[in-house]
Amino acid sequence: MFAKLSTIVVLVLLLLIPLFWVKDLIEERKNRQSEVSSEIAFKWAGQQVISGPIIAIPYQVVKEIVTTDKNIISTKNTYITQYVYLMPKSLDINSVISPESLKRGIYKSVVYNAQLDLKGSFDAIDFNKIDLSGQELEWKNAKILIGLSDLKGLGASPSLVFNQTKIDFEPNMSALNPFENNMIAAIDLSQTKTTLGNFQIKFNVRGSQSINFLPLAKQTKIHTQGNWANPSFNGAVLADDRNITGNNFEATWNIPSFDRKFSQQWVGEAEKLYEIKNNYEISNAVSEGYSSTVEPTATTESSIATEKDMIQINFLEEVNNYQKTTRVAKYGILIIILTFAALFFTEIIKKQRIHLIQYMLIGFAMVLFYSLLLSISEHLGFNLAYLLAALATIILIASFIKSITNDSRSALIFSGILSIFYSFIFILMQLRDYSLIVGTIGIFIILAILMRVSTKINWYQYDKR
Repeated sequence: MFAKLSTIVVLVLLLLIPLFWVKDLIEERKNRQSEVSSEIAFKWAGQQVISGPIIAIPYQVVKEIVTTDKNIISTKNTYITQYVYLMPKSLDINSVISPESLKRGIYKSVVYNAQLDLKGSFDAIDFNKIDLSGQELEWKNAKILIGLSDLKGLGASPSLVFNQTKIDFEPNMSALNPFENNMIAAIDLSQTKTTLGNFQIKFNVRGSQSINFLPLAKQTKIHTQGNWANPSFNGAVLADDRNITGNNFEATWNIPSFDRKFSQQWVGEAEKLYEIKNNYEISNAVSEGYSSTVEPTATTESSIATEKDMIQINFLEEVNNYQKTTRVAKYGILIIILTFAALFFTEIIKKQRIHLIQYMLIGFAMVLFYSLLLSISEHLGFNLAYLLAALATIILIASFIKSITNDSRSALIFSGILSIFYSFIFILMQLRDYSLIVGTIGIFIILAILMRVSTKINWYQYDKR
């Protein structure tokens, strides 16, 4: 008996090898889905970051350059362009987002169209806070900039109304690039040096997977609504109000500037204001296993902003089959151990020898369950795939037990035991936050039942024989 138990333990360890193969297969299919999603995003538009607007007013600074040639020191003066940057006093962003799923073969990716309306105002420059008098500023060459991470998603050029004057945005071809991709509009502030006024920007944008807002104003209000059942709200600030009903969602943020990484105004050369370090991943709850390896550089005032300083709305798929299948596969060795334990007790109680080859075939059938689950879920969804794969595995093993024992009752009992095991794992999958405590209690109850059954067996009768 001890020899057989030891051999069963070795067999369980050997079955870890095909289980690892199954996990590799799941990961391969998951990576393939990511590749397809990236291809769709490349052709449609990627994850979007909406940032700005900000005002940039240029001025010239004389810089002395010292050179040495053959022990002769020479100096010359050159002019470099710096800017006064001014953030909005208030910014009100209203967005209406319409996500949808695009399919390519058996894979699909979430994309969206968004209508954006940005309203706000600028205060005058406070020259007491910067080492400038205002005389050196080129007011007529002032610029107003907005940022969009993927310009491919623009349906048409954004329209700007500034101080009741309509101005067209153009792609930025200068060295002034505070955002990932910039659109720029020239504004003449020579007559409005002290009161910069109000603005409104409207445009439509396409994107995929998530939309991100970088709050830059002294007081930023973001209001979003759309038709999607599974939005995920992430970022630096929790939504003040959010409501998800059926296939619609609505959320509102009110964000003051106290946690912003920039002051209301500053001076300096053209530099980046934000950097995407981690492929827009803010929380591991959305996508597992990302780590940051890029350190942010410094700006004139503070460290550069990242996606963690943004407001992010992720549009998750209704069912992520690969993540769920991966979670189920993690319980594979547990199900095999419990099934072999039930087989061993059946062998003793029924006094019917079960060969190790038959143990091995049953183990392979249980490993094949995960391949069935993976392949069927790609076409029919996870829940139906789990039901079909579990039924096929239970019927196969139960019929095999009947052939071994020639006892229909034993086959029915064993099919009931397997049904309990698979139902138990499926329930754990649905619980999420409570899966650990429910799983621990469930395993404790199963162990108690096995201990109770073991007391009904005279284990020494085999030694006497």
